[in-house]
Amino acid sequence: MEEIERKFLVKSSAFKDEAFKNTRIIQGFLNTHPARTVRVRLKGDKGFLTVKGLSSNDGLSRFEWEKEIAEDEAKSLLELCEEGVIDKMRYEVSYGDHIFEVDEFFGENKGLVIAEVELNHTTEVFKKPLWLGNEVTGHTKYYNSQLSKNPFKQWNL
Repeated sequence: MEEIERKFLVKSSAFKDEAFKNTRIIQGFLNTHPARTVRVRLKGDKGFLTVKGLSSNDGLSRFEWEKEIAEDEAKSLLELCEEGVIDKMRYEVSYGDHIFEVDEFFGENKGLVIAEVELNHTTEVFKKPLWLGNEVTGHTKYYNSQLSKNPFKQWNL
């Protein structure tokens, strides 16, 4: 139940041509405390409830528990969420031995594109696609729970 992932900014839209799947995601947060976030997500026509724990010091890993729930339950729970819903399109790209999940954000986070790759261990080596930009693993401002409270459009770039 441990999630190990690395996050990167994306520097071009070339990933869209390489994607084998894309899915619209709407998500909100019942709790955004850094030690434990509780997320409600609609991914296509499926609902999910997810609990995440505090990240490790290097930002690479943290506890994650997820349960699929009915679509109508997810819609009802989204009504109870804190302010700041995340709206994004997730593209799945196979590269080397890994699947990269690339999120193109809409709404208040429009203009932000982040790629994540899940790993089996913290020192795992993986091939990096050319469209992968700077690493932002462990930078909490890129966590969806934080983007819901401090969206990309409000950042001083």
